[in-house]
Parts: sequence; C-alpha cells; structure tokens
Amino acid sequence: MSTEHPESPVPDRLRRPNLLTRMRRRQAAYRHLWLGRLIYWSAAVMIGLTAVVFAKLTEGGVETLHWLNDRIPGWTFLTAPLGGAVIVWLTRRFFAGAEGSGIPQVIAEMAQHGERRRLPRPLLSLRIALGKVVLGAGAIFAGFSTGREGPMVQVGASLMAAVGQRLPRRLQVDRRHLLAAGGAAGIAAAFNTPLAGILFAIEELSRGLEDRMSGLIITAIVIAGVVAQAYFGNYTYFGWLNIPQVDNPHPVGALLAAAVLCGMAGGLFARGIILTATGLPGRLGAWRRDHPIRFAAGCGLVVALLGLVSGETTYGTGYGEARSLLAQEGELPWHFGIDKFLATLVSFASGVPGGIFAPCLSIGAGLGQNLYAVTGEGYLPGMTNVLCMAGFLAAVTQTPITAFVIVMEMVDGYGMVIDLMIIALMASAISRAICPPLYRTLAMRYLQPSPPPKPSSPPASTTPDTP
Repeated sequence: MSTEHPESPVPDRLRRPNLLTRMRRRQAAYRHLWLGRLIYWSAAVMIGLTAVVFAKLTEGGVETLHWLNDRIPGWTFLTAPLGGAVIVWLTRRFFAGAEGSGIPQVIAEMAQHGERRRLPRPLLSLRIALGKVVLGAGAIFAGFSTGREGPMVQVGASLMAAVGQRLPRRLQVDRRHLLAAGGAAGIAAAFNTPLAGILFAIEELSRGLEDRMSGLIITAIVIAGVVAQAYFGNYTYFGWLNIPQVDNPHPVGALLAAAVLCGMAGGLFARGIILTATGLPGRLGAWRRDHPIRFAAGCGLVVALLGLVSGETTYGTGYGEARSLLAQEGELPWHFGIDKFLATLVSFASGVPGGIFAPCLSIGAGLGQNLYAVTGEGYLPGMTNVLCMAGFLAAVTQTPITAFVIVMEMVDGYGMVIDLMIIALMASAISRAICPPLYRTLAMRYLQPSPPPKPSSPPASTTPDTP
C-alpha cells in the first residue's frame, strides 16, 4: 500500500524571486554594464589625447632640430650619437620592451594570451607606454629616422590592457579584444584614418579572433579619432591634394613599374629590418650584442652622416619631405629615397623606440620621384608619389588593404582607389617572395625563451657595457 504524502504547498514568494528583487538585480547589472563602457570609453579618449601629445612632441622635436642645425653647424653629429646612446641605455635600464616599433610587442602579447604561453617579461604597461612616448620623441629630436604611428599601437594597447584590469568581471571581455581595439585606435588617431585603423586591426592584429570584437574596435577607433579631430580639425595627414583625372586612368606600364620597384625595395627593406632585429652576422653582430650602448652611438653617427649627405632631409619622420613631394612645392635630392631607406634601417638597428610607418611613406614618395624621373609617362608626379607610397608600405608590412586605405584616406585620393589597390596587392605579393611577414616574424622573438647567458670572458677589457 502506498504511503506517499501529497507535496506541501510552496508559497509563491519562495517559488520565484520577488518582482522588486528582480528589478533591482537587473538595474545592478545594467549599472555594471554602463560602468564598464564608461571605463572603456575613457581609455579611448586617453588614446586620442596621447596621440595628440605625441604628435606635438615629434613635430616640435623636428622643428627644433632643424632650427639648431641652421644655427649650429654639425649639431646632429652631437645629438645623434649622444642621444642614441642615452636613449638606448634608458630603454634597456628602465623601459625594457619599448624598443623598436611596438607592433610586434602587441602581436606577441596577443599570441601568448591566446596560446597560453608566457612571455619572459611584460611588453604592455603604463610604464612602457610612457617610455615609448618620451623616448620616441627624444629619438626624433636626436635626428633618428623613426615615426610615431607604430609606437601608438603599443601605447594604445598598453592603455587598454591597464583598463582591462579594472573592467567588471561580469562583462567577460577577452584581453585580446582589448589589445586589438587599443592598437587599432592608436594607429587611427595617429594617422587620423579611422577606416584604416579598422582594417589594420582585422588584417594584422586580430587574425583568428572572433567577429564579436568588431564592436569594441570600431567604438575605440571612433572615440580616439573624434578626440584627435577635436584638436587638429577635419584634416588629412598629408593635406588635401588635387588628384586630376587622366585620359588613361590605369596605365599598365606605369603600374607594373611602380609595383616591381616598390615590391622589391620593400621586401629588401623588411628583410633588412628582420636581420638587424634577429642578430647581425660576424663581428658587427658580436660587437652589437656585447656593447649595445656604443653600437647605438655608432648608429647615431651614421644617421648624422646620412643627414649631411641628404641635405638634412632624412631626420625625423619624413612627413615634411613627403608632403613637399606630393604638393610639388620644392625639389629634394634625387637620392632622398635611398638616403631615407638607409637612415631608417640604421635607426631601427640602433634599438631606439620608434616606428617605420611614416618613414616608409616618405621612402615611397622618394621612390616615386625617381620613377617619374625615369619614365615620365602615365601619371603626374604627385600621383606617382602617392602610388609608390602605398606600394612601398604594402610591401614592407605585407598588409595591402591597410596600406592602400591609409594612403587613400591621408591624401583624399578616392579617385585613385583602383590604382592604389592594384599596386598594393602586387607589391605585397612580390615582397612575400623575398621576405616573410615583418611584424609576425619580429613578434616571434618575444615568444622564444631567452638563451642562457654565456660565461664571461676572463679579460676585464671585454666587459660589456650593457647596463
């Protein structure tokens, strides 16, 4: 005989939460969501403001350097070697991880997070961001051929990484998404090219990440871009160029010549960058490894010599020189592109913080000047310079979509969009046959464990000068 008892009735207040309790929980969750958004948007504002400060520092540094060179002959022969030595010492002693471009560091941080690797040392922090801005501007003032756009990627990612530690956990924002958003916002604010920032995040930083990160990236880029435009106004990086229409909008011969020239030159440049980063061969490489401070001083001396040969056109980012070529406002030495090519390679090899985006654009403009002098057909001089800027940048970075969009937005060259796409894709393809992807190859250096230190040599005279 069954002895089951009927279930006791459960009051409604115990069966489900009170309506008022549910509303309070929903409001609390909503407040946490908006708190996280406000913190995130504040970081995007900080990225835009930092880009403005960095731009003013670099512009002031270049102007001051030229002013001092005009009044004190040989000034750069003092600032470049001494500045290089001091900046590299400060970087190695207090800001390790701030050397070079900054984009490989962000890629390495994202890779180690996704693959559960552990980096020997952190590459993103507020301390590194501060060193990147201050020492990067100092390197430009000293005369080195570097830019601020690549460093802004690391600065933006560092700011977002710091913000990620303060976001409410219930938001569950992946750290890689924050780093990609911060890096893209940094380059968009530096160039004032929001569309290029989105494409850079997709093409270079966020390969393999989920599609849901796009909202974070676009929001950060828009906010950082608005802050930059609030200060600089609605401008393009190289000004508003009048790109005239030509009878034959796609001259095949000129396009092929520009693509081959930029593809081969960009591939060799990227290969040189990788060689200087992974270790120079022979005695020079051994001396650089044992005496990095002296090596940086020697690089500064070479940069000063190249500046003397080029008529002081290789110092700094190269923005002014590229702009003068695009606007046809003055003539530069025929060997400007070659000089800038070598000065940027030597500057990167020295180990000072600084990027290569802006110098690559000026190198491309110089190559366009040479190409037009040889062919003189198909395009007008300014148009040839624009094409070679896109082609050389695409060949170096092997990100053709980002390269042609950056150049298109910077010069308002929407009338040349097909030509820019063609040359960027062709130059990037040629570069791939010469060199592996630049930034991802450099990022692998940070993911590899550091080799064990070698036993010191007995003689005291061979003691390295590494701090």
